[in-house]
Amino acid sequence: MKYTIQHSTRYLYHDVATLCHNQAHLTPRELPRQRTLQCQLEISPTPSARRVWNDVFGNAATYFTIEQSHRELHVQARSQVEMQPPLAPESDAPSWEQAVAAIDEYYRAEDYDPCVLVCRSNRLGENADVRDYATQSFHAGRPLFEVAMDLTSRIHADFRYDPLATSVATPPGEILRNRRGVCQDFAHLQIACLRLMGLSARYVSGYLVTRPPPGKPKLVGADATHAWVSVFFPGHGWVDFDPTNNRLASAEYITLAWGRDYADVSPIRGVFLGGGAHQMSVSVDVVRCTN
Repeated sequence: MKYTIQHSTRYLYHDVATLCHNQAHLTPRELPRQRTLQCQLEISPTPSARRVWNDVFGNAATYFTIEQSHRELHVQARSQVEMQPPLAPESDAPSWEQAVAAIDEYYRAEDYDPCVLVCRSNRLGENADVRDYATQSFHAGRPLFEVAMDLTSRIHADFRYDPLATSVATPPGEILRNRRGVCQDFAHLQIACLRLMGLSARYVSGYLVTRPPPGKPKLVGADATHAWVSVFFPGHGWVDFDPTNNRLASAEYITLAWGRDYADVSPIRGVFLGGGAHQMSVSVDVVRCTN
């Protein structure tokens, strides 16, 4: 399956901004079952400096600077990707205790991602209440797949989707207390639970192809970025779970970037001088290609 993606971000400043430095994660990753056919990043005003590199997690990142006065910044990413369904883990997947014990082997093999992503990050630290919530899924000897799927289902059932309840900085402990949030929050909470039990988990930023109700047209700009969780299965690799929708990721999940938490992979972040108050608007369209 092929999809075209248009991701538009616009900043409107109350006053003139004289300088800004930004970093964007808007290029879909190249993966065994995801192929990026094209990606163009259009930036207005035209940057005075622009550089593309791969960050520590292998994500394509674009740095750009604007040194002219401006009241508006518009960043538009146009991409096309080809997707194949992900492979499910084998039925004899290890228990969660075996998965925890296997992490050190990857360090000795100099495969560092599983080792780094078992560690806490600034946004996802130690929390006794989160640990207590996690342990309800971690029965002794339980297969890792059952643990991860049970945790996914519990978060889906226990929490209400509420876009006004949290911010990008809301910690997992507060999310747990309030029992509401958005996809980013549910992913953060699940990752915190997994890491507190010694498992390796990463935050994934990307797109989920949405479908309108039967007989209804797809609304332009109605899509959005999405966040989910990837869990490391020794001997198999990474498996993606979506607590917001209580499901495994499918070929309709398009990966942009991954890291320890949202701070590593935010679509756009930066600093600016001047500008005063500002407004940001985001529009995303994901459309399946017919040819």
